[in-house]
Amino acid sequence: MANQEISFTDFPEDIQVCILSFLAPSEIATLACTSKQLGSLCGRDSKLWFSMCQRRWGSKTRITQWGNAKGTISYRHLYNTLHHWENFLGFWRRSGLNPLLLFFEWGPSFISASRVSPSESLAYGVTKTPFLWMSLSEEGDVVTFLDPDGKPDGERGIQSELIAVDVSFMGKTHFVVEEKQFKSFISDDCGDEVVESGSPPEKLKAEIYQHFANRRSPGGDRSRRQRRREKERLARRKWESQHFVKIVNCSPTPERPLQGLWKGICNDRSLAFYLVGYDDIGGISCRRIGDHPKYAPFFWVSNATFLESPFPPEEESLYAGRVHVRPLQPVNEILEQFLLLDDEVMNGIQEVRISENVVNRILHIRSNYDLGVPTGNPKSVEGRIWQYQDGTFGFGFLSDNLVVHMKPIVHNGFIVDTVKAPAN
Repeated sequence: MANQEISFTDFPEDIQVCILSFLAPSEIATLACTSKQLGSLCGRDSKLWFSMCQRRWGSKTRITQWGNAKGTISYRHLYNTLHHWENFLGFWRRSGLNPLLLFFEWGPSFISASRVSPSESLAYGVTKTPFLWMSLSEEGDVVTFLDPDGKPDGERGIQSELIAVDVSFMGKTHFVVEEKQFKSFISDDCGDEVVESGSPPEKLKAEIYQHFANRRSPGGDRSRRQRRREKERLARRKWESQHFVKIVNCSPTPERPLQGLWKGICNDRSLAFYLVGYDDIGGISCRRIGDHPKYAPFFWVSNATFLESPFPPEEESLYAGRVHVRPLQPVNEILEQFLLLDDEVMNGIQEVRISENVVNRILHIRSNYDLGVPTGNPKSVEGRIWQYQDGTFGFGFLSDNLVVHMKPIVHNGFIVDTVKAPAN
């Protein structure tokens, strides 16, 4: 009896479900074919597939609010939907001249996308305003709404309304947002049914072909009515289709310490977003993104080899004499801080600030992307990146005598320094 083997099916059902929840759907399907008992267990939606959803996404969203609101959505369907939508999570930028920045994250029973932009205050604050909301209806159908104004529910005006849209993946790093087209059959003046949107039926295709083959055909007037209805439908559209591209590498790594999304105070004291990326041949480029109209390289370097400490005297003097661009603070706030803090606390703050500005490594950069463009003064294009002990960095060019300090936008998957958007 001591050597008797125990079969997997001898375990209590709850333990079997817990073990099976570690498997992928394809593995579950294979296992279900091995025996009638396992096939029955793998087909029980309320236990196994709920456990699989809970194990994978339970810490990020409330599974019971998705799948059991009315008891009509199967957890197998919910698993497949969340698996597909998981690719949305993270940062995306809109294609075009004005590359809007989006951030997708989990909600209690939905996935939402927020517009992310620099705050208007003189600090490193980041504002998030609503953009897209995706969930499932009681029947399990995808429900997606877009907020064109980007206002919270409490601030949305009477004239503002959500727009039903379709979100379609075009590969894993590209999706398009289009206003939802509802298929409807209406009667024209002759009593025939025509399609207002979607693919036309075969009868209508034949009439369209006849119209273009013979402009004097009897179907000419009918085609003009169809074109008029199409113009009216386009005039009713509230949203033009937009394409978005995923920002894959949003955070630095030990191999790529400058990689990711950063924010820094510009020369005019406004906050800007920057994307630093590495190419396949060892180069680094930095682009300014967000609400800025130009998604163009801001600085670049073809060789990412850092200059390690100790630094030459000319490099130390180059950094020591520079002006550090930081957020401005109102005078009353500065006075209040100094009055409330004692000498010991102030000394600690000074030590932290000094440690933040201790330069570990230096990298040479250029401000123009085309080496073939001759420049009379090399100072107009050359610059430096100074990486600090805390992992952040600053950059500046020889021509402006400034250091722009860069801070990360996201940390551990969450946007830092989030502030409330100003009310209009």
